[in-house]
Formats: sequence, C-alpha cells, structure tokens
Amino acid sequence: MPADDAEGIHCRLDELLEERGMTLTELSRQVGVSVVNLSVLKNDRARAIRFSTLSAVCRALNCEVGDLLAACR
Repeated sequence: MPADDAEGIHCRLDELLEERGMTLTELSRQVGVSVVNLSVLKNDRARAIRFSTLSAVCRALNCEVGDLLAACR
C-alpha cells in the first residue's frame, strides 16, 4: 500500500462478501456502485469513500462500518 492518509486502514470487503456468499457483482447491483470502484475498495486501493457509498455497502452486507473498515497494526 502506498504511504498516504489511508495507510493503516484495511477494508474487509472480501471477507464479508465470502461470509455472506455474495459476489462483488451482486453487491454492485444492490448498492449502485460499479464493480470497478468496489474492487478498488476491496483491494485497499481506495483513497476516499463517500459516506453514502459506505452506508449503502454496510446496509447491503448487514454490517457496521467497523466490520468493514479495520485499523492495521
């Protein structure tokens, strides 16, 4: 991960999708965000995320923000 403000934050999207038996494509359809943008988030390459997107992803995955985003140590 490049050294920037997002360093130290890990997105657990891949783990949550697997736990729920959901694909990135299905999540994309549910939240109205492109597969490409969700893939960027999933692979810890996102530099920012809109609150509306974060809220929609959490709603679709039935999780809290803290379940999706975790601090790296």
